[in-house]
Amino acid sequence: MNSILSSMLSEYELRSVYDKKNAIKEIIQEIVLCSLSRTDFFKHAAFYGGTALRIFYGLDRFSEDLDFSLAEPDNAFNLSSYVPLLENEVRSYGLNLKTEVKTKTKDSFVQSAFVKGNTREQLLFFYPEDSLTALVPGNETVKIKFEVDTNPPPFAGYEKQYRLLPIPYEVRLYDAPSLFAGKIHAVLCGGWKNRTKGRDLYDFVFYIGRKIPVNLAHLNARLADSGFITRGSGLTIDDLKEALSERFASIDYTGAKTDVLPFIKNPASLDVWSGDFFTRIAQNITAAE
Repeated sequence: MNSILSSMLSEYELRSVYDKKNAIKEIIQEIVLCSLSRTDFFKHAAFYGGTALRIFYGLDRFSEDLDFSLAEPDNAFNLSSYVPLLENEVRSYGLNLKTEVKTKTKDSFVQSAFVKGNTREQLLFFYPEDSLTALVPGNETVKIKFEVDTNPPPFAGYEKQYRLLPIPYEVRLYDAPSLFAGKIHAVLCGGWKNRTKGRDLYDFVFYIGRKIPVNLAHLNARLADSGFITRGSGLTIDDLKEALSERFASIDYTGAKTDVLPFIKNPASLDVWSGDFFTRIAQNITAAE
């Protein structure tokens, strides 16, 4: 195996096949980021979402997808143009993976692609002496999805961050208050009825615990796009806390815990979850200046 990949793999505590699969996925995520940085991609787009929070802010849970947003709306943006270089970069590390752009079946501003390959093949490549690999179904697929929003809501803030592996590279991403805005939007508008993703709640606690303020202008733009508020209006911090309180009172916390459990290592951190818990910690939210 490539020495760079060995170095990246050495950062993981691997106790099970599940841990090993996630380590492979996270390494592939970073190779994709690095590959995109070697093009003009980050001149147009910024990284955001749970995986951005994990890689650059230390979120302690696995996040499956890579989410990007253009800085300015651009209907002519073409994600497919980045696929050939991305595939070449991935294969330069010895990985047998293919990249496929998803064909849109309806009008959408989001363009999607997948980097995928055979799970057992990747496990054998990274862990050639692991006998448990034989227990993995031969048709199982490792898949990394990445999406680009080509019609982004305005008022996001940006920052540059750097990573050293697989080689030193630079990424433009949403700043922390703008990331938090996206997460609050997901809590308020994501899911269906009371089925809020536990992953969103877990991340919400992460932001609150680190006293990250919210980019309120960007949040209001997102809420307007979703129809949660009327365009031209806006929530104040007090309005936001009230809206969150109403949301937290309606959530199925048993289902939310089930959603997030496969992605975390300390299930005891969920024991306190309740409407009262989330409503109380939400009182700590402040607006970014």
